[in-house]
Amino acid sequence: MAEYKAIRGHTIRTIDGDASPLVVGDVWYNSSSRKIRGVKQVGAWASGGNANTARNYPAGDGPQTACWAAGGEGSPAYRAEHEQYDGSSWTEVADLNTARYSQYGAGTQAAGLIGGGLNAGGVSAVSEEWNGTSWTEGNDLNTARQTGSYSGTQTAALAAAGGPATAVAETYDGSSWTEVGDLNTARYYVKGSGTTTATLVAFGVNASNAVVAIAESYDGSTWTEVADGNTARGYDTGAFGPSTDAMHAGGDTGPGSLAIVEAYDGSSWTEIADLNTGRRYNVGGGSSTAGITFFGHLSSRTATCEEWTKAATASNWDTT
Repeated sequence: MAEYKAIRGHTIRTIDGDASPLVVGDVWYNSSSRKIRGVKQVGAWASGGNANTARNYPAGDGPQTACWAAGGEGSPAYRAEHEQYDGSSWTEVADLNTARYSQYGAGTQAAGLIGGGLNAGGVSAVSEEWNGTSWTEGNDLNTARQTGSYSGTQTAALAAAGGPATAVAETYDGSSWTEVGDLNTARYYVKGSGTTTATLVAFGVNASNAVVAIAESYDGSTWTEVADGNTARGYDTGAFGPSTDAMHAGGDTGPGSLAIVEAYDGSSWTEIADLNTGRRYNVGGGSSTAGITFFGHLSSRTATCEEWTKAATASNWDTT
């Protein structure tokens, strides 16, 4: 068996305690505990604050401590409420101009964007922009749709796929939508994250109404199919993070809501810590170290959210 020195080029250092700062991958001998110690990243989900209005299929985005959600399906069916989260509580702000659900959403609490969805008139192409105070209707999408993927910012957004099952993708420059290259696989109830030049879209329901584990990445001009996820699922997942460090939480295989969470590192998927409660029709925001998923459907519509935190942690080295 190779020794540590042969692998790393030096011996394990001795410290009276733990290393500081903690750097993932670092190893040392703790002379106080007489243990070999190392640093790894450990993540866990915890309950966050409840929103004011329970709903499915809202649009939403933003970091863990400053995310937002607008619209959604509830009772009555089409909702216009817009709520913002400060890391502990949700506050309702100005409503959308057009109540809807299953719409796309991207941006921040100061500059948000929604588009498409299902309203009282049917599947929509209408988009709206948020300026921190009010929503203003902007130019329509070229293709009306719902339950698709949205990524980017208010002035540089990407809408991809959606229902009825389509492969169409469009970018938004702050004033108009332009159709770009199609995905390889048409689908809906799909989510993605990233930017207009580096997006990952994964999972969903295809044109045959089968849930899939397919993932595709977009480089600003071309879609490329990458490694499939481990568990096929659709009906929306809470997606967040950049295209090479993304997470998808929840979803549904058909029978019911899932608690499964998978992380993508740019080449492969790894199943990590489950949600505390399975959910579908949810949305997500944040990063792979500080993420959030909110709203959706547990056994019924929910106003709850769960926060993901991953931090460097020192522990005894496992030599088994």
